[in-house]
Amino acid sequence: MSNTQFISRIAEEQKIAPHQVRAVADLLADGSTIPFIARYRKEATGSLDEVVVASVRDRLNQLREIEDTREMILNSLEKHGHLTDELKEKVLAADSAAVLADIYLPYKPKRRTKATIAREKGLEPLAELILEQTGVNPDQAGAPYVDAEKGVASVDEALAGARDIIAETVNENEDARARMRKLFFTKATIACRVVKGMEETGAKYRDYFDWQEPVATVPSHRMLAMRRGESEDVLILRILPDEEEAMGQLQDLFVTGEGEDAAQVRVAVKDAYKRLLSRSMETETRLAAKEKADKAAIAVFAENLRQLLLAPPLGAKRVMGIDPGFRTGCKLVCLDRQGKLLHYDTVFPHMSEKKTREETERIKALCQQFEIEAIAVGNGTAGRETEAFVRAVPFEKPVQVIMVNESGASIYSASDAAREEFPDHDLTVRGAVSIGRRLMDPLAELVKIDAKSIGVGQYQHDVDPVALKQSLDDVVMSCVNGVGVDLNRASAQLLTYVSGLNSGVAKNIIAYREKNGSFKSRKQLLEVPRLGPVAFVQCAGFLRIPDGENPLDASAVHPESYHIVHAMAKDAGATVEDLIKSAQIRNRIDISQYVTDTVGLPTLKDIMDELAKPGRDPREKFEEFSFAEGVEQIGDLKPGMKLPGIVTNITAFGAFVDVGVHQDGLVHISQMADRFVKNPADIVKVQQKVTVTVLEVDADRKRIALSLKKDAMRTGDAIPEPAAGKSKSATARPVEKSGKHQKRKPGQGKKPSYAGPLAEALRKSGLK
Repeated sequence: MSNTQFISRIAEEQKIAPHQVRAVADLLADGSTIPFIARYRKEATGSLDEVVVASVRDRLNQLREIEDTREMILNSLEKHGHLTDELKEKVLAADSAAVLADIYLPYKPKRRTKATIAREKGLEPLAELILEQTGVNPDQAGAPYVDAEKGVASVDEALAGARDIIAETVNENEDARARMRKLFFTKATIACRVVKGMEETGAKYRDYFDWQEPVATVPSHRMLAMRRGESEDVLILRILPDEEEAMGQLQDLFVTGEGEDAAQVRVAVKDAYKRLLSRSMETETRLAAKEKADKAAIAVFAENLRQLLLAPPLGAKRVMGIDPGFRTGCKLVCLDRQGKLLHYDTVFPHMSEKKTREETERIKALCQQFEIEAIAVGNGTAGRETEAFVRAVPFEKPVQVIMVNESGASIYSASDAAREEFPDHDLTVRGAVSIGRRLMDPLAELVKIDAKSIGVGQYQHDVDPVALKQSLDDVVMSCVNGVGVDLNRASAQLLTYVSGLNSGVAKNIIAYREKNGSFKSRKQLLEVPRLGPVAFVQCAGFLRIPDGENPLDASAVHPESYHIVHAMAKDAGATVEDLIKSAQIRNRIDISQYVTDTVGLPTLKDIMDELAKPGRDPREKFEEFSFAEGVEQIGDLKPGMKLPGIVTNITAFGAFVDVGVHQDGLVHISQMADRFVKNPADIVKVQQKVTVTVLEVDADRKRIALSLKKDAMRTGDAIPEPAAGKSKSATARPVEKSGKHQKRKPGQGKKPSYAGPLAEALRKSGLK
């Protein structure tokens, strides 16, 4: 397939114009990043957004992989003398990796098979004769092939060898494989059963001990849960369609007669299916189902990560960060408005009343000394108790006290980046710094942590790691460049995600800044070692200098467009500063007068929008939040309570909400709204502040069932009754201790309950 064919195919699939696909392909080939293409090359791409640009990139990579496979197959066929004009034409026409594999299968070098051995014994003519099904007598036809020297001791052995050859022929037939692939993908059933003797060890997979459902519709989280159970040797997993239907389709293809020779073909076809085809197709179906499940799980993870990274920042304020603890005390740090560490200490407010009074005065004094404007308290062990202690401090001036999700802070504190930044401080100080900085700017701090450790994904250790990394890296880069980066404050980790930069250049920027002081203009970037003109074009528009020499350096207007702004200002009889300050002047400008061959209305409109709000932060405004007073432990919860909470994670089956008791509760998808909800992400987003109703509390197992319905307890749906053939939702369904389940037909199994097959997801979220 030529590059032009790539372009045409992707354009048709994406429903966009071929010239748009070609523009994206060319820009990617030149080293442009997705954020840069979407933001600064709208004329070339027809204003394609980041999602479409990424889809084009991914599809191009897939098609190139297929092309590499095609080339390998052609070379192999030619090398072994199999390549004919007809075969070459078929290989060139194949439009998928599966079709290519089917074409290549008969010629693919393989280990000795039963069919290979039969051919070595000279039985291929017999197989061909029987497969013709002209009515020959198999015994009579096989008699001439009995030859002890060749290892054929009897007619039965001759016929068995012939059937082996026929079976392999059936398995390698392109039409047969295409039909079986369609049957498996559309009608196969995924069936699970427990490994004998693993009932107790694998109790968390209890609902899958006897489970069936169509593979075509299995949800991502169930597919991944079953595969994990299989990998842990708890479950036996099979994916097969109805055998009679499969055999019927194969016999329609290969059985053409009614005689005894046709009976031999029927036996061979059945053997081909049971021994070869079904296993091959089951493997393909497993891989396809896994890929589909991975894609869905990664999409949920990516969207959760995006929402978390774009959480509203408190902004540049003097912050005290506190990593709470009981016995070991609370580690605290004082940070300036740029997040620089000014002071660190340890306080012990939970030891005794006397100690509490002493530490109250210490906190008060430190806040006064460092002019603290806000206090960030980690939500880990002793978090609520520490929050209550800090709120009770009689500050001289108002101080905001805010709980901060500290997931991943320990990962950062032990990282190379943290050690490099704070070589003279231990993990506890680094962790407290991370908590404080998260409040000031979640995005700038969270990019320092491996996204998989932040706690907003599901089954992240089960999905394709390469695809997961690509997706999460895309999200981080999109968020960083979408928000923009202060060139004079950004860490090396944050700069690494700026379009056109890598870790080496990011470190060089930091080194230049430390040696020469703050950047005064974007043009100075060209003085940074290894940051050449190409990288400058990619990164400059996303880097901000708020107090620079050129006011445009604080905006998202790209330096390549500065001349346009200067022309606008000159034509308006004003300065660039006047354009930024005066809407009246901007409204007099007719941007159509500045359209050129390379600059169109999309870019000009972006420039005008940016002049109106230069360097604007797209994130929402920060709103202070606090949990309900007096509700600090799971034992404080009672059914019917309405509580404020923060969404911490979204999954395919619901959302987890922190209500301030060191244990996230689950809002099952059935409890998310007073209407049917297909996707929890349509209702809530990560870090969203919500009001929930407590439905049920299981303190022993640390499980909390919540509802977002307006009158959950009044409407009697705190413990919903199951519909026919379905289990109760949330925690309502009791767990059968016997582990025995009634045999179910495909698609009629009980849906996994909160008590059973969701247990692994719940455990990972701290609920088990």
